[in-house]
Amino acid sequence: MRDIRAAVSDLYASGETFALATVIDTYKSAPRDAGAAMLVSASGEVVGSVSGGCVEGAVYEEALEVIRTGVPVRRTYGVSDDDAFSVGLTCGGTLHMFVEPISRATYAQLGSVIGAVDEHQPVAVATIVSDPSDEDRVGRRRVVWPGHAEGGLGSDRLADALDDDVRGMLAQGSTGLLRYGSDGQRRGDELEVFVQSFAPAPRMLVFGAIDFAAAVADLGTYLGYRVTVCDARPVFATAKRFPTAEEVVVKWPHVFLDEIADEIDGRTAVCVLTHDPKFDVPVLRAALGTRAGYIGAMGSRRTHEDRLERLREAGVEEAALERLHSPIGLDLGARTPEETAVSIAAELVRDRWGGSGRALRETSGRIHHDTPRSSLIPAGFGHSAE
Repeated sequence: MRDIRAAVSDLYASGETFALATVIDTYKSAPRDAGAAMLVSASGEVVGSVSGGCVEGAVYEEALEVIRTGVPVRRTYGVSDDDAFSVGLTCGGTLHMFVEPISRATYAQLGSVIGAVDEHQPVAVATIVSDPSDEDRVGRRRVVWPGHAEGGLGSDRLADALDDDVRGMLAQGSTGLLRYGSDGQRRGDELEVFVQSFAPAPRMLVFGAIDFAAAVADLGTYLGYRVTVCDARPVFATAKRFPTAEEVVVKWPHVFLDEIADEIDGRTAVCVLTHDPKFDVPVLRAALGTRAGYIGAMGSRRTHEDRLERLREAGVEEAALERLHSPIGLDLGARTPEETAVSIAAELVRDRWGGSGRALRETSGRIHHDTPRSSLIPAGFGHSAE
């Protein structure tokens, strides 16, 4: 829902009832991950995507029916269906969908959820999507924050079990299905609850206010990062030059990094684009002492070798130097700032999913990896598809 929250917010504020279709589970090479969502208004307007075009037509019809009846439905499209080809899912995967009517009456907490997402506050939404013992509970939801929760599920035991599990998922930024007994028994599996976590967006720290930094900031924002550009030179570090960055900081890079070191986690990407020893050696030394999941530095191979020697002289150990992605990015033959930004983004995606970085036609086997190797790219965030 992050992708379409502006449209969701506008329709919700208008008081109109609309349908929200969400991917709640996938199998094999499904086009989009759990959490992908599509909005359908009462007038037939569509915002978002659940499959990149594969099953949107069928889901659209379900959404209009849900608006008409007010009854949520769970649907499956894919290889197990005789009509999979007719709905367009020819890639061999399976999508499990939940389509529900949304209005102020059915989702009182939606405004608070959107507000939390906009303010980078962690929140998760747990929705009952299947309950053979009580179909009236399907569609009930509980909104869980780190310190409190709202929403009744018809069972205090279920709510207690769910709150614990959902907070664990929220801490990891994970989205998916949980299964319980009808009264929250952990050994049961007849009741399905879909949990969508909205963890704060990861950060991308770009050091060096140059033209390459502008392109990296643009693409980082597109991927869903909260981008900060930092440079000690106020004439270059201006918001006008970096309109897509969340903030532009005028400070020596290593000073700023030391100030926010406690905020850096495994999802943080650090891109040092200064290729000037007086800037990049101090900031790289500081960065290699943090928990950042990705640390890259731009420059030629000669610059890289000189940088390594300077870092060794500054006391950085070899084990820490092995974390450094330098020269930054994948070998795409990039020359322009925009092409270089693509090569950096490609390296981030490769490191997240464990891809080879080779052309797909030169590889065999499955294209998509089921489990990310790291949490560097926020799938389902911004325009990417936490």
